[in-house]
Amino acid sequence: MLAREWDPPGLHWPDRPGVVAGRDRLAGGSWLGLNAAGVAVAILNRTDSLGPAAGKRSRGELVLDALDHDEARDAADALSAIDPEAYRTFNLVIADNSGAYWLCSRDGRSRVAVQKIPPGLSMITSVELNDTRNFRIATYLPRFQEAAEPDPGTGDWAAWRAILASRHANPDAGPSGAMCIVTDYGYGTVSSSLIALASPEQLIARQARDIWLFANGRPDITPYEAVTLPAHALEA
Repeated sequence: MLAREWDPPGLHWPDRPGVVAGRDRLAGGSWLGLNAAGVAVAILNRTDSLGPAAGKRSRGELVLDALDHDEARDAADALSAIDPEAYRTFNLVIADNSGAYWLCSRDGRSRVAVQKIPPGLSMITSVELNDTRNFRIATYLPRFQEAAEPDPGTGDWAAWRAILASRHANPDAGPSGAMCIVTDYGYGTVSSSLIALASPEQLIARQARDIWLFANGRPDITPYEAVTLPAHALEA
């Protein structure tokens, strides 16, 4: 929702000095963050669960809780044990340079499901992983598959940046089926991120670092800029 205030990625939590994340000003949590151990976490609402609800905790807390861990696998194990009734439904992605996990609360009652995301390209929105019944995934997953892979080392994200800026949508989906969403009813894309996690070998050899590029606005009209990240634990 365009009216919901937020802060761009930064060191917003004094009690979490290694966590860089965007901050939701309403509830204090985050939608996307990265820690000094190289764990990246993102959360999305499931269908029909947009926004807060009375009696429910903010899902943004889960991003920060996951970022308290040094490995994606440990974070996934810990968060799979949460009380699902405490939160509205969600899709949570936790990744590091050794693996990625999808945690799903489908009905707000059953135990949170955990699935390891296979190597390669995947896409998720408010439904299932790579679920082409969703207009947005059906439209854009093939585009990502056909696009040239980014080269974070040289800063070449051109193909993906073009996709992220696209306002094309299936006519049956309306504007919310676009990658860059623009509507006249207060809902739309307000920022965009590109994140690359360096391999352990690159970090040890100091050949690369984790990278986060952030567009502080719609990516069709806003440039990406590098986010300042704390030194990776393997570099320290």
